Amino acid sequence: MALNRDFLMGFVSGTVVGAVGYRLYEQNNGQLKSLVQNNLPSLSIQAPRADLTLEDLVSQKERLDDLIAEKKATAVR
Repeated sequence: MALNRDFLMGFVSGTVVGAVGYRLYEQNNGQLKSLVQNNLPSLSIQAPRADLTLEDLVSQKERLDDLIAEKKATAVR
Protein backbone atom coordinates (compact mmCIF):
# COMPACT_ATOMS: atom_id res chain seq x y z
CA MET A 1 0.00 0.00 0.00
CA ALA A 2 2.83 2.42 0.83
CA LEU A 3 4.49 1.85 -2.53
CA ASN A 4 1.31 2.72 -4.38
CA ARG A 5 0.77 5.83 -2.28
CA ASP A 6 4.38 6.99 -2.78
CA PHE A 7 4.09 6.36 -6.50
CA LEU A 8 0.84 8.28 -6.69
CA MET A 9 2.27 11.25 -4.75
CA GLY A 10 5.35 11.31 -6.99
CA PHE A 11 3.23 11.11 -10.11
CA VAL A 12 0.94 13.93 -8.98
CA SER A 13 3.91 16.08 -7.91
CA GLY A 14 5.66 15.53 -11.24
CA THR A 15 2.51 16.37 -13.16
CA VAL A 16 1.97 19.60 -11.22
CA VAL A 17 5.60 20.68 -11.63
CA GLY A 18 5.47 19.85 -15.35
CA ALA A 19 2.24 21.82 -15.82
CA VAL A 20 3.62 24.84 -13.96
CA GLY A 21 6.85 24.69 -15.96
CA TYR A 22 4.96 24.47 -19.24
CA ARG A 23 2.75 27.40 -18.26
CA LEU A 24 5.78 29.52 -17.37
CA TYR A 25 7.40 28.53 -20.67
CA GLU A 26 4.32 29.56 -22.62
CA GLN A 27 4.04 32.89 -20.77
CA ASN A 28 7.71 33.75 -21.38
CA ASN A 29 8.03 32.23 -24.83
CA GLY A 30 8.91 35.52 -26.55
CA GLN A 31 11.56 36.42 -23.99
CA LEU A 32 13.11 32.96 -24.20
CA LYS A 33 13.26 33.06 -28.00
CA SER A 34 14.89 36.49 -28.03
CA LEU A 35 17.36 35.40 -25.35
CA VAL A 36 18.37 32.34 -27.37
CA GLN A 37 18.55 34.25 -30.66
CA ASN A 38 20.69 37.03 -29.16
CA ASN A 39 23.18 34.58 -27.63
CA LEU A 40 23.69 32.33 -30.65
CA PRO A 41 27.03 32.79 -32.35
CA SER A 42 26.67 34.25 -35.80
CA LEU A 43 28.27 32.10 -38.44
CA SER A 44 27.82 33.95 -41.68
CA ILE A 45 28.68 32.58 -45.06
CA GLN A 46 29.34 35.28 -47.58
CA ALA A 47 28.43 33.26 -50.68
CA PRO A 48 25.98 30.46 -51.48
CA ARG A 49 27.40 26.98 -51.04
CA ALA A 50 27.56 26.24 -54.75
CA ASP A 51 29.66 29.34 -55.37
CA LEU A 52 32.23 28.75 -52.62
CA THR A 53 35.75 28.32 -53.84
CA LEU A 54 38.39 26.22 -52.16
CA GLU A 55 40.10 29.39 -50.92
CA ASP A 56 36.83 30.59 -49.34
CA LEU A 57 36.34 27.29 -47.59
CA VAL A 58 39.92 27.23 -46.31
CA SER A 59 39.63 30.79 -44.97
CA GLN A 60 36.37 29.93 -43.19
CA LYS A 61 37.96 26.80 -41.76
CA GLU A 62 40.88 28.83 -40.44
CA ARG A 63 38.47 31.36 -38.91
CA LEU A 64 36.54 28.55 -37.21
CA ASP A 65 39.77 26.96 -35.97
CA ASP A 66 40.76 30.32 -34.46
CA LEU A 67 37.36 30.65 -32.75
CA ILE A 68 37.64 27.12 -31.36
CA ALA A 69 41.13 27.81 -30.05
CA GLU A 70 39.92 31.02 -28.35
CA LYS A 71 37.03 29.19 -26.70
CA LYS A 72 39.34 26.44 -25.46
CA ALA A 73 41.80 29.00 -24.11
CA THR A 74 39.09 30.86 -22.20
CA ALA A 75 37.57 27.59 -20.91
CA VAL A 76 40.91 26.47 -19.45
CA ARG A 77 41.36 29.65 -17.42
